[in-house]
Amino acid sequence: MKGGAPAFHLDLETRRALQLDALAAILPMDRRDRLAELLTDDDVETLKHLAREGMGENSLRALASDLTYLEAWADAAAGQPLPWPASEALALKFVAHHLWDPAKRDVDPRHGVPVEVAESLRAEGLLRSDGPHAPNTVRRRLASWSTLHRWKGIEGPFAAPSLRSALRLAVRASPRPRQRKSKRAVTRDVLDRLIAT
Repeated sequence: MKGGAPAFHLDLETRRALQLDALAAILPMDRRDRLAELLTDDDVETLKHLAREGMGENSLRALASDLTYLEAWADAAAGQPLPWPASEALALKFVAHHLWDPAKRDVDPRHGVPVEVAESLRAEGLLRSDGPHAPNTVRRRLASWSTLHRWKGIEGPFAAPSLRSALRLAVRASPRPRQRKSKRAVTRDVLDRLIAT
């Protein structure tokens, strides 16, 4: 004992199970205890290293950011924590709340994201714009949501024809003009010089 605090000794499997919690995003946690029996400490460390290195810092950061947004949105829009697995209806609601038509919203304030949901997300610093999201942002967040489902070992609604169709049609109806990604596009002469080297 150090400093009068009781010393806690965890058995090997319990300690390993707690270490596996750090891998909750990629391992099915309903089988955590069984995995703790099968995996050695070295196996767990290897898996943790592969998860960190194989995904990359930016991808992990984007995934964490998307999960934070999804959890806050689900709480504001459905009044409950983000469910696992998500229902098809909730995924469709996500599309409806994020890819809406501003012209339609001008004549129908109920169109798109409800005002109270937007205000809740703004209060948490998660929503900055007044208009619909960029289609690529919505696609990325749906892809992150799908990835998290796969990592948890559960099926999500992300391959459902209704969701794919709703997303495709919403993107097609989006009034956003296509913009160049760079103000200074690579020109033919620059490409020729790159190829020559």
